[in-house]
Amino acid sequence: MITNKQMEKFAELAVRVGANMQQGQEVVIRADVNCQDFVHLIAAKAYEFGAKKVHIEWRDEKLDRLSMLNADKEAICDIPSYQTAMWDYSVSHKCCLISISAEDPNKYKNCDADKLSAYQVAFQTARQMFRNATMSNYLRWTIVSIPTPEWAKQVFPNEDVAVAIDKMWNAIGHIMRLDQDDPTAAWKKHIDTLVKRAEFLNKHNFEFMHMTNSHGTDLTVGLATDHIWVAAQEEGQDGIPFTANMPTEEVFTAPHCRKINGTVVNALPLVNNGNIIDNFKITFKDGKVVDYSAEVGYDALKGLLTSDDGVLSLGEIALIGKHSPIAESGILFYNTLFDENASCHLAFGASYPTTVKGGTDMKKDELLKHGMNQSIQHVDFMVGTKDLNIDGIGYDGKITPIFRDGEWVI
Repeated sequence: MITNKQMEKFAELAVRVGANMQQGQEVVIRADVNCQDFVHLIAAKAYEFGAKKVHIEWRDEKLDRLSMLNADKEAICDIPSYQTAMWDYSVSHKCCLISISAEDPNKYKNCDADKLSAYQVAFQTARQMFRNATMSNYLRWTIVSIPTPEWAKQVFPNEDVAVAIDKMWNAIGHIMRLDQDDPTAAWKKHIDTLVKRAEFLNKHNFEFMHMTNSHGTDLTVGLATDHIWVAAQEEGQDGIPFTANMPTEEVFTAPHCRKINGTVVNALPLVNNGNIIDNFKITFKDGKVVDYSAEVGYDALKGLLTSDDGVLSLGEIALIGKHSPIAESGILFYNTLFDENASCHLAFGASYPTTVKGGTDMKKDELLKHGMNQSIQHVDFMVGTKDLNIDGIGYDGKITPIFRDGEWVI
């Protein structure tokens, strides 16, 4: 079990390395009611380091499920004004955001797929301004996770709840480097390593990434014009660095949404909108999905891919080696924050404006000219296997090995 001292260091990481809250800044913590104790610890740390005010945006996944099962579609899609007001407040007051991702992977199992899809569209549309503020780094934000009973039982189904939670804490503590003498220093060293890889990729300015493996993936991903590879530490529009995902092992950029061709097969299950999607295959032509299949969660995948036009293309390509702490744990977390950092991944939907030069100052039409995809969605799915090979292809046709057998060669 994680110690109280490690828990305090975890909360401090979220405040100071993740969101990098500044003295006098307001903070919004977004979490399920299951996470109450950790929320209070983060709030205490935020005040210790000079927060002006800490706000809590509570969720209740059990109530969410009850509503999805019992309320009609019109009621589900009516996003209340108090919720949009909170998002607007976060943007207008330039709050820093700390989210705790600890959702039951089966939260919406056996719920109506059409209702779920309609809700997702309504929800994402209502929070468009807020999402633009986070994706453009106008707001600094971070996501962390702690075990909850339902999630722990999904990951360790043969264990009692208490044992499953202990195993989850042991894994998360190691992955978050809480078992090291100085977790903050360990994180800074880790960030430096990822930044160097991003610098190598930016120096080469590849036109394409070609991904192949024995599972059936053979995909060529064009990269956006003037793209930028970004590592663990990003920079807010206020010039202050922050780490959006904790843990993070990725170096990522934006695909060119009209230059994606071939087929990709998932490597790990995708948990989206409270449903598990697995053993799926996606085929692209000229940047658009033209065919798809799934052995598990087909209706959920269909609902995602029909939610808007932009979701039929890609908004992110991210590279992660097979020797990351998460991959080496051998644990399937059924949580994108962790599983995406165990495996190279792609994302259906919107590109991050920060992954193209000058992107945060561009209008939608300018972003599209650079190949930056536009969508109300951004859904990561994992494609990296232990035998994944990736080549960078330059504008002159020169091929540079980037990954061999699932690991960096640079």
